[in-house]
Amino acid sequence: MNETLTACPVCHSLSLHEKLQVQDKSVSQETFKLDECAGCGLLFTNPRPDAASIGRYYESAAYVSHNSGARGVVNQVYKVARYFTVRHKVQLISQLNGGQPGRLLDYGCGTGHFLAGAKAAGWQVTGLEPNATARADAAARVGQPLGQPADLPTLPSASFDVVTLWHVLEHVHTLGQTLTELCRVLRPGGQLLIAVPNAASADAQHYGPNWAAYDVPRHLYHFTPAAMRELLTRQGLRITRQLPMVLDAYYVSLLSEELRATAGEGPLAALRAGLRSNRQAARDGQYSSLLYVAEK
Repeated sequence: MNETLTACPVCHSLSLHEKLQVQDKSVSQETFKLDECAGCGLLFTNPRPDAASIGRYYESAAYVSHNSGARGVVNQVYKVARYFTVRHKVQLISQLNGGQPGRLLDYGCGTGHFLAGAKAAGWQVTGLEPNATARADAAARVGQPLGQPADLPTLPSASFDVVTLWHVLEHVHTLGQTLTELCRVLRPGGQLLIAVPNAASADAQHYGPNWAAYDVPRHLYHFTPAAMRELLTRQGLRITRQLPMVLDAYYVSLLSEELRATAGEGPLAALRAGLRSNRQAARDGQYSSLLYVAEK
């Protein structure tokens, strides 16, 4: 069943207008409308499948975040990049925690590669993942039981030094409620890390409705830096860093080339698009994906 939002889920403005029509070319072939908020600039999928109905849109063997065995050239590229990015992520959270391992919550932990890397580096880890197959895979990889998002309210307050969401927040139906709970379990002075695609990036503009990071209807929100600042400020958080995720421009461009109605030049075209996007972002900061570090 679909649900229609009449107000912006970030700033609650009623001033909305249609921005784009985007087809789900990976699973359902349905077309979804993206609305833009005149208040904070958030783009969001509207109407969207409700929480009880969204599951079928994830039912694809190619969905690598839920399936470590996903095949294909693009997924192999993703896995190679993941090896290096996991190491970088673990180094980053340790740096943010004063150079020491601590207590980590990874919300939407997928198949658990980041959690396993953090645990190997000495972190006490907790993971929450809605997809049963991915959760079982992650539990085996991490070597401990993992929970579901519904378990979040049962976690003790101020019990984590770092909370991470790696390309997860754009999937969460209960946006404000979930962030409130994540702030509750974060200790004072703790770090909240949120990585999301950037709908203001040059590759988003280049590919338009074929920009793979729209990923409708699985991605409910399509953030820009302005919308993210508004969202986190309303939660009483202060953004201390806005970091580029440089590899995402190339990966998203590879996926976007596959989505084009008429075949482009494949990997070469994606490489050029990613390079142009990163060059532009070096000037204006609008990288394909951004990692926001916020402090409680």
